[in-house]
Amino acid sequence: MCIKAPEYMLNASNPDWTDLLYFLTLAEQGTLSASARQLNVEHTTVARRVESLEKSLNLRLFDRLPRAWRLTAEAEALLPRARRVREEILAFQRAAAGSNALAGVVRISAPPVFANRFLLPGLLRLKDQWPEIDLELMGESRASNLNQGEADLAIRMSRPDAAGLAVRLLGQTDYALAGRADWLGKPQSQWQFIAYDDSLKHTPQQQWLDSLLDGRRVVMKTNDLGNMLLAAQAGLGLAVLPAFLLQGDRCGLDVIRLECKPPSRQVWLVVHPDVRRSPRVRLMADLIAQVMEAGKDLLREA
Repeated sequence: MCIKAPEYMLNASNPDWTDLLYFLTLAEQGTLSASARQLNVEHTTVARRVESLEKSLNLRLFDRLPRAWRLTAEAEALLPRARRVREEILAFQRAAAGSNALAGVVRISAPPVFANRFLLPGLLRLKDQWPEIDLELMGESRASNLNQGEADLAIRMSRPDAAGLAVRLLGQTDYALAGRADWLGKPQSQWQFIAYDDSLKHTPQQQWLDSLLDGRRVVMKTNDLGNMLLAAQAGLGLAVLPAFLLQGDRCGLDVIRLECKPPSRQVWLVVHPDVRRSPRVRLMADLIAQVMEAGKDLLREA
């Protein structure tokens, strides 16, 4: 017996529910440019997909203003339902991922310098243990949204407080004040510093440095740890850096040992409980823990 789908399911005007993601992102971000950055597409794609949804629903969802797109009253009323649809779709995807075997994609989000200078070298030494897994390693300063499926696993330098996520303490990394050797011969009153910018002023290592400055000059601010390292290696000033960057002769920096040391940071592995059931995600989580254990001496003060 051949069962036909209902007519409304065959109607070409039914929404493409992928467009719903664009609608929600624009509703939450407020501008095409911010939404495009969030979705990693061109801003014209965001506009086109939202207009496609409007056409299929025969409903205007946004008022196009010069500097922003504002939700119409009708769209405001639909927004909670749209968010519930998104959550169901994401839950379905996570459940599907959890049923797969030791093959497929695993996406890991980690701080950029930690990812390329510590985590990736360790995982590559274990590459024979994940031969069928396609790894996506994303160096990100921001905290990826695991509830929205932006990553399968995330490494963070503080314990996450988002509800519903599974967390695992992997260890800790020490920090130290470091600079070129010529800085050690100068009076402390002449020291200059390289610091994080205001976007990272809340980090424990930056707060420690702020307490040390005592009116001395900050010659450079950055939101990127790699830039901080390069500036310190060029002799621009002293910087608070993680221990794993200060190991070995190639670093070119000396640790300045003060009575008051910079704080250590805990390293946490975070996963959504639905995704954790996936064998390949569990495997990569265990391998990351192995990398942390094998490299724990690199994470301690040089």
